[in-house]
Amino acid sequence: MRVDQIFSRAKSAGCQPISFEMFPPKGELTLERAREVAAGFAPLAPDFISVTYSAGGSGNSAATAKIAHMISSELDIPSVAHLTCISLTRETLAAKIEEFLAAGVENVLALRGDLPAGMSEAEAGEIAFPYAKDLIPALVDARFCVGAAAYPEGHLTCDDLTTSVKHLRQKQDAGASFFVTQLFFDNDYFYRFRELADAAGITVPITAGIMPFTSKQQVTRMVFTCAASLPAPVIKILARYENDPDSLRQAGIEYACRQLEDLQRHGADGLHVYTMNRADVAKAAMSALRA
Repeated sequence: MRVDQIFSRAKSAGCQPISFEMFPPKGELTLERAREVAAGFAPLAPDFISVTYSAGGSGNSAATAKIAHMISSELDIPSVAHLTCISLTRETLAAKIEEFLAAGVENVLALRGDLPAGMSEAEAGEIAFPYAKDLIPALVDARFCVGAAAYPEGHLTCDDLTTSVKHLRQKQDAGASFFVTQLFFDNDYFYRFRELADAAGITVPITAGIMPFTSKQQVTRMVFTCAASLPAPVIKILARYENDPDSLRQAGIEYACRQLEDLQRHGADGLHVYTMNRADVAKAAMSALRA
């Protein structure tokens, strides 16, 4: 099923789609391991599952379509295949579209991806698809339902949030049917971003992405790679359980569940859980949202 149809039906029913993300740890996620992970998610009946593509289109990106096909065909759960554009040529994009179509992929999340090692921003501007907005029209023409990323605190390379929202509008104008946000730890950032997006004429659904933090190392990595701010309650949790990893993990999951519950109450268009491929994380989130 197309994700735009999922959002439309949920809106008519007065509810919000709840979705999960699977990712390839260290660039590796075999089809068999992906099947095990997805089987852990299936009893929770998410509205869709997205499958990442590896940073810069490297790693096991060739498995994305196979995993997405497995999720939709074997588990009867709609899937979304991520696709990063930074390393694509027009020829490799055409081949990737054929691969996705052959695998029965209906939904694609168009992303820029990380710059390849040694490539500058100036050099990136000279390639075939420097930004996600440049990739979206080709995917729409191929009849995919296309989503894109949104950044409640602004993109790492963009200091001005208003400019980030303008970029979001460009993605919508290019044909994006839905957005999934980067993770954030403070819901106020999402609500301010939602107001700016509304004012900018963003009319397609924006689903809020939340990642439960389970270790201090993970939080530190997210802060530097995603430019996510740490609110005082998170800092206090990290300090309180610095020497108690099990309690820190449980507190991090509970904090994320409170975020999700608050977003649900405030009418977020959808809720997307960065599960870290952990069924227990997904189960905790779903229990909080469907209580």
